[in-house]
This record gives sequence, structure tokens and C-alpha cells, in this order.
Amino acid sequence: MPAPATSPVTAAVPGYIAELLDRKYEQYNRPDFIPHDPISIPHRFSLKQDIEIMGFWASILAWGQRKTIINKCLELVELMDGAPYDFIRNHQDSDLKRFLHFKHRTFNATDTLYFLYFFQDFYRQHDSLEEAFLRGMQSDDQTVEGALRGFHDLFCSLDNFPDRTRKHIATPARKSSCKRLNMFLRWMVRQDNRRVDFGIWTRIRPGQLVCPCDVHVDRVARHLGLITRPQTDWQTAIELTASLRLLDPQDPVKYDFALFGLGIEGYV
Repeated sequence: MPAPATSPVTAAVPGYIAELLDRKYEQYNRPDFIPHDPISIPHRFSLKQDIEIMGFWASILAWGQRKTIINKCLELVELMDGAPYDFIRNHQDSDLKRFLHFKHRTFNATDTLYFLYFFQDFYRQHDSLEEAFLRGMQSDDQTVEGALRGFHDLFCSLDNFPDRTRKHIATPARKSSCKRLNMFLRWMVRQDNRRVDFGIWTRIRPGQLVCPCDVHVDRVARHLGLITRPQTDWQTAIELTASLRLLDPQDPVKYDFALFGLGIEGYV
């Protein structure tokens, strides 16, 4: 069972920190943030399933320089003939040979081929990838912990699953902060009028999201006193989100924009 979403933070965030985060959220949650971020990859598409597939892949490959991440994702789009969902549904075995040389850091052709196999198997039975995350989650859950656990177990369940691929799909069960999957969920779930995040999933609420703890976010959040836990793991992500929920209980993860922006500005 998911652990309680508890945190040792105080009952309030100092006003000057709240003002800073609100100001930076307004600065970075705007369309000109998109072109230089991996979220630009799913923004190339309008079909829901294309957005899901390439949003998922862009988030999983999101480590290293952003320019490199974007280029590797564009390579995948080209390998899928510019139409990810159509390729997933209709490709033949002979079409898979072109992926045998795809690699990004420790993500290799074995992982790529399994991702394609999982997507094909899933989309033959379901309309939206949201359903894969809903399997382990109740509507009244405080966070998406159960969704992440359930998705991991589903993703790793097919008969020909290569065990090496498990490292690319994080889960709170391994105490991971799940930063890439939390980022993907933010993209799919958050809704506002800025049109950076997509908001195409409606059965998970923005208030249930957990803040992605990348290196910039983690460093700035510690400096601002939003995190006290010494290590960075799942409970750290929960602690940070609990702090942000004090500022906006309905949409705490919107402050991911502010923390990330402060990080790349060199605030700390």
C-alpha cells in the first residue's frame, strides 16, 4: 500500500518565498518556455495518442543536455515515420530493424523495441495511456503514488519483458523520486490557459500530482527550506509536494516551473 503523504514542513511557507515562487511561475509557465524543453516534442502533435507516446518517451529520455534529449526524440519521431501512433498500431516486424542502432545514454535498442511492443499491446486494447496509470489508483488518493506503482507493474508484465529495461521505469516501491514519470504526469494532467502543459487527462486531478525532483528543483527547494530530508527519494518528492500544497492545494506542481527556472538561472 502507498505510504501516507506526510511531511515535516511547517504549517506555512514564508511570504517572501511564496511571492518569489508565484513570480517565477508566471515568468516560466508561458509558451516561450516550450521550444528549448523536451516538452516541445509532444507539442509537435495534435492527436492525443501521439502526444501521449512522444510525451512519455521524451520524459523517459530526459537526462543530459536538453538539446541532446530533443534531438534524440526527433530521431525517434523520424524512425516512426513522423506518426508515432499510426506506426505503433500498424508496423510490421520488418519495420523494427531501423531501431537497432537507437541509443541514448543507457537506453538502447533492447529498451526501444520493448517500448514499441508495450505501446502496441496496450493501444490495441485501450484508447489512452491514462488508463495504464489509473489501474493502481483510487479517485480519492492524495497523490499518484498508486498510479506509479501500478503503471510500473503493468509495463513490466509482458512475457518478453527484458529485465534491463526495468531501470528506465521508476516506482515508489524502489524508493525512487520518479522524477521523469512525475514530469510526464504533469504534462498530461495540469490544465491552465498557458498551454505549456497539455491537460488532456481528466481522471487524475492536478492536486494529486507529485513534483518532479530534478537536480535544479531539488537544489533550489532545499535552499528555500521546502525540503528537509537529507536524501532525494520518494519521500523527498512527497515532502516537497506537501510544502507546495500549502501554497496551492489544487495545483501544487505548478511551482515546478518556478523551482526549475530558478535553478537554471543559477539562483543557488
